[in-house]
Amino acid sequence: MSEATVADTRRLNSKPQDLTDAYGPPSNFLEIDVFDPQTIGVGRNRFTTYEVRMKTNLPIFKLKESCVRRRYSDFEWLKNELERDSKIVVPPLPGKALKRQLPFRGDEGIFEESFIEERRAGLEQFINRIAGHPLAQNERCLHMFLQDESIDRNYIPGKVRQ
Repeated sequence: MSEATVADTRRLNSKPQDLTDAYGPPSNFLEIDVFDPQTIGVGRNRFTTYEVRMKTNLPIFKLKESCVRRRYSDFEWLKNELERDSKIVVPPLPGKALKRQLPFRGDEGIFEESFIEERRAGLEQFINRIAGHPLAQNERCLHMFLQDESIDRNYIPGKVRQ
């Protein structure tokens, strides 16, 4: 009869963690905040912009910190570009709130503070879900959205090279 093999259950020798390891910067991180909504314009030319701030140490991004202003339509553009050119499943954006845009409402509609805050939180969740996807991190449109002051809608889609 053959002897049954016994699995080696000894622990790997690892160095003890010190304070620098425990409280130092994480090995890889990507933080994106959507904040400071500002409503601009008057009447039918009125819209809200949001500041999108990114901090990362991922080597794929040329800038380690960036801060840009984006409108809801810019988020829609990013979603459409990713759906068209990438192989990832793109999460939904917060809704357009068409009923809030009807005339003769008794409130501010899409410019009401509670709605703007709800949309801001939804946009932040959307961009973090996309940017956290390893395949999306290679898309040129995501880099342009997060790091370029203005979006070149005539750009040539493609992958970012490190």
